[in-house]
Amino acid sequence: MTHQKIDNRLRWKCRRGMLELDIMLQSFLENGYSKLEPEDINYFEQLLDYEDNPLFELLMGKMQPANPAMKHVIQSIQYATCPRN
Repeated sequence: MTHQKIDNRLRWKCRRGMLELDIMLQSFLENGYSKLEPEDINYFEQLLDYEDNPLFELLMGKMQPANPAMKHVIQSIQYATCPRN
């Protein structure tokens, strides 16, 4: 696994117009981003190009990504933002 540094540009792209997305993406940056493989970092940045509503639908599992390889990143975001016992 690689340990990736989070730059300000990426933090800014994770700031969204929807509070729920802000919380999920910021939590992921703090708890899961550093565990991504290089190819998954590219998929994560592609996800950040989505508009808020489709991105929210993807992260809630109500919509499937156009690229099936993005599923792993979506699951990583979901896992990093779910409370665990």
